[in-house]
Amino acid sequence: MTRITRRTALAATAGLLAAPALRAQPAFPNKPLRIVVPYPPGGVTDLMGRFAAEAMGRHLGQPVVVENRPGAGGNIGAKAVAQSEPDGYTMLLGTMATQGVNPVLYPDAAFDPRRDLVGVGMMADMPNVLICNPRRWNPANAQEAMARMKAEPGRILFGSVGNGSSSHMSQVMLCRMAGLDVTHVPYRGSSPAVAAMIAGDLDLLFDASATSGAHIRQGTVKALAITMNRRIESLSEVPTLEEAGVAGYHLSVWNGVLAPARVPPAILARLQDAFDKAMDAAMLARLRANFTEPLVIPAARLQPWLNADAERWVRVARESGIRPD
Repeated sequence: MTRITRRTALAATAGLLAAPALRAQPAFPNKPLRIVVPYPPGGVTDLMGRFAAEAMGRHLGQPVVVENRPGAGGNIGAKAVAQSEPDGYTMLLGTMATQGVNPVLYPDAAFDPRRDLVGVGMMADMPNVLICNPRRWNPANAQEAMARMKAEPGRILFGSVGNGSSSHMSQVMLCRMAGLDVTHVPYRGSSPAVAAMIAGDLDLLFDASATSGAHIRQGTVKALAITMNRRIESLSEVPTLEEAGVAGYHLSVWNGVLAPARVPPAILARLQDAFDKAMDAAMLARLRANFTEPLVIPAARLQPWLNADAERWVRVARESGIRPD
């Protein structure tokens, strides 16, 4: 006859009691998720956030909603996500500004995006496009526009989609590298900046290819150059600023999904898997149709890539001397 000791019986009873608790752990995700877009609706980051939310929701089996939380150049939304419950239900649509420029513009000892946010997946890379309204001013090309800026220092009204944005950084880099002086007119997002350009209130504007591309195709605005050092497929006729004579000029704008750094590894892996599946052939075609270049980086290489890119932008932001609003 088998003897059951008191200790063995207690251990077995504890195991039986624990089993229902283990079985009761809900699978992730079991409720809707959200992607915080740290900029106003209507801009390129908002567009990419909605693309990501729709596609990830299909692979996660739960809806993913977009929440716009603009302010402080994207820092308000980014900080809110970094300090949210690290349960995987809150993500950020991040950019080179939230990760690399804002730590210079808005230093905050309680929040460091490189420490407090982790990559889920990269989505798209794109240039800013130098555009004008030909009904207000119609330079033949970027060279002619730069010649006038040199001849009339401070007189050209040069808009941006916000102080410290990639649009503003593009302008600052151009002025520094080409020896130009302009009057900066910042707006709060791409939509109001492009609306001002169409209304004839601005001479020039740097705007992301994703939000300016349709206006370029319609002839509402004219493209003079792009900020990347290579042409892009969707605007192949538009030259680069390097081609226009600004040697070494290169700036690209990425968008990707991030999560709080303390998210459990298994949940992070689930989010990364859903994102990877979302970046299928249909999504790549959709991104190209919206004047962006797909940016696919394997999960194993994602964090080193983000860290290196952020460091590069920290240097650019410091060298530019920009200040917060």
